Amino acid sequence: MRLPNSAHEAHPWVIAQIAPDFKLLDVWALPVHGGPDDFVSFLETMTSFDPANAESAASRGLFWVRLRLGALFGWDDATKKRPIPGCAETTLSARLPDGLRGSAKGAAISSAMQRAAGGFIPLYRTDEEWAAELSNGTVHGVLHLAWVDQGGGRYRAQMGVYVKPRGRLGEIYMMLIQPFRHLIVYPALMRQIGRAWDARNARLQ
Repeated sequence: MRLPNSAHEAHPWVIAQIAPDFKLLDVWALPVHGGPDDFVSFLETMTSFDPANAESAASRGLFWVRLRLGALFGWDDATKKRPIPGCAETTLSARLPDGLRGSAKGAAISSAMQRAAGGFIPLYRTDEEWAAELSNGTVHGVLHLAWVDQGGGRYRAQMGVYVKPRGRLGEIYMMLIQPFRHLIVYPALMRQIGRAWDARNARLQ
C-alpha cells in the first residue's frame, strides 16, 4: 500500500538528517509484519532480490530496457565518481554521524542489487532502519527500509525512496518512468516481497 509522505516524515529517521536536500519520492507499507527482532530477517529478504529477475514479466522487461539504456549511454558506469547534484560530495556516507560510520558493513546485498542501475551501496543500519544509495547518470537515489513500531510488540516494514535528479536528463527520466513505477514495478515488488516473507514464516513453523 502506498502511503502519504507524512507517514514516513512523522518518524525521526536518520535519513532525514543526512539527506534533507533529497526529495522523498515514494513511501510504501510493505506486506511484512513481525516482532522487534525480525528486522534483520527482513533486510536479508529484501537485499537478496534481483530486480532484473523479478517474478513479473512486465517488471523484468522494464528492468531489461533500463539496463540496456544504461549500457548504451554509459549511465551506470560504477567507475565514475559523480558528485551528488548540487553538492561536492560523491556519497552520503560523508554526512553520517560518527556513530553510524561502518554500521552497514554486515548488511550484505546481492550481487544483482550491486549491479542494478549503477549499483546500491549500503550506507548505514540501526535497530529500526537501513539505507543504501545509488548513483548513476540520471539520479542520485536512496533506498530506505524501516521497521515501524505498531504497538503491542508488532512491527511493520516500510520502504521510502529518495532521489535527486541529475540535471534536466534526470528530471525527464523520472517523469517518464513514474507511471511504470506506480502501475507495474512497485505492485509486482509488493507481491514478491509478501510471498518471500510468507515463505520465510512457513519455514520457521
